[in-house]
Amino acid sequence: MAATNEFLTVVEKCRISPPPNTVGERSLPLTFFDLGWLLAHPIHQLFFYEFPHSKSHFIATVIPNLKHSLSITLQHFFPFSGNLIVFPAPNPSDLPRKPEIRYTEGDSIALTFAECSLDFNDLKGNHARECDKFYPLVPLLEGASKVSDFVKIPIFSVQVTIFPNSGIAIGLTNHHTLSDARSRYDLLKAWTSIAKYGTDKLFLTGESLPFYDRVIEYPDSLDEMCLKLPPFRTLYENYRPHQLVSETDKVRATFILTRAQINLLKKWLLVQLQDLEYVSSFTLGCAFIWSCIAKSRFLFEGKKGDENEEVERFVCVIDWRSRMDPPLPQTYFGNCVGPCFTTINSAILAGNKGFVTAVELVGKTIRETVKNKQGMLKDAETWLDKLFMKVPTVGVAGTPKINVYDLDFGWGKPKKYETISIDYGQAISVNVSTESAEDLEFGLSLPAKQMDLFSTIYGQELEKIVSEEI
Repeated sequence: MAATNEFLTVVEKCRISPPPNTVGERSLPLTFFDLGWLLAHPIHQLFFYEFPHSKSHFIATVIPNLKHSLSITLQHFFPFSGNLIVFPAPNPSDLPRKPEIRYTEGDSIALTFAECSLDFNDLKGNHARECDKFYPLVPLLEGASKVSDFVKIPIFSVQVTIFPNSGIAIGLTNHHTLSDARSRYDLLKAWTSIAKYGTDKLFLTGESLPFYDRVIEYPDSLDEMCLKLPPFRTLYENYRPHQLVSETDKVRATFILTRAQINLLKKWLLVQLQDLEYVSSFTLGCAFIWSCIAKSRFLFEGKKGDENEEVERFVCVIDWRSRMDPPLPQTYFGNCVGPCFTTINSAILAGNKGFVTAVELVGKTIRETVKNKQGMLKDAETWLDKLFMKVPTVGVAGTPKINVYDLDFGWGKPKKYETISIDYGQAISVNVSTESAEDLEFGLSLPAKQMDLFSTIYGQELEKIVSEEI
């Protein structure tokens, strides 16, 4: 369950399984693209829905519907109700058997219903709000248990919290080895459809069933590379669920680039970079946010740009389903993303040309990665080393190619979406906006003073560029 405090009261704790005898004994082998996430923090998501009804109405109508619809959904997405199975190494000189996701009849997920007395409208806002206000709404993963010769690790949990006469928050947590954003979205599309219409018939006619076949071909050496690393080798003995904590003064805020602003930024860039033929809205938006973060960090840490020689990185991931040879179905279940790394001198990024330089470099690395004939496996053996490099890094969670605001349980679409897991480090979330699928919504989690600096810089930089183009 989520961390409890004086603002949260548990209404009910239960466990949800697929309907009896609908799944059987199933296992899903992990690929290299799943194994790379074994040590990563969980993914925490929060959806805020307006719900102007009483607690009694919530208990009588919403709770039974969500229990039933989630059970039916898990029938089609059995890995979510299974467990991550980790095996010990037979002896110190041998590699452990590759982990897998396994479902056994009767396996279930933890589902919590709760009531919260915090201000719903405050939580779903875009302004800076204390990060730890959100943690009671987020379910944690349960601890591991040893069973004969393996460890069983729960990988998914859900919490539904009512704010009486105001709204509902749905919090989801999953182990990253389970799936990437695409497979999580597919589960949520199924669950919302089943909850809204009371049946899985519409879902089944939509060609959205998950594709479980492990058809990605890659060298066995990539699996071995992961399993040889000391943290992987000792996972059987040392696994502990991550705890969601942050610095006491950390806040989260949301910044929206509208389509009109994006178009003006593109127009301005074409003057600065006359050889630039094309720049995506994603590249442009991320480069702008990254450069503003760098400027705010320099001021926050009291650094002088001309004396700084350190570098920093921007890391996003690319969905390779449609780019594989042959292409995979969009419903391929699991992780099928590869990282894309952009490195730049910190002083340059924080300087006057930071945005322009970031656009050039981020766009270049994405193009080169996507167009490489060796595909996502090029340099795959270096991914883990690069990810663990000790340099300031801004990572991206989410993608505007998935519309998180198109998930309706029957109460209307979400009014706000938050990626709570960006609190684990300096990452940003990127999604379409609640107002328009053509706008971009960026979520940030920073120390309060740095967030103030970022907000000021973001507004000034945007106004300066936009005013030149109007």
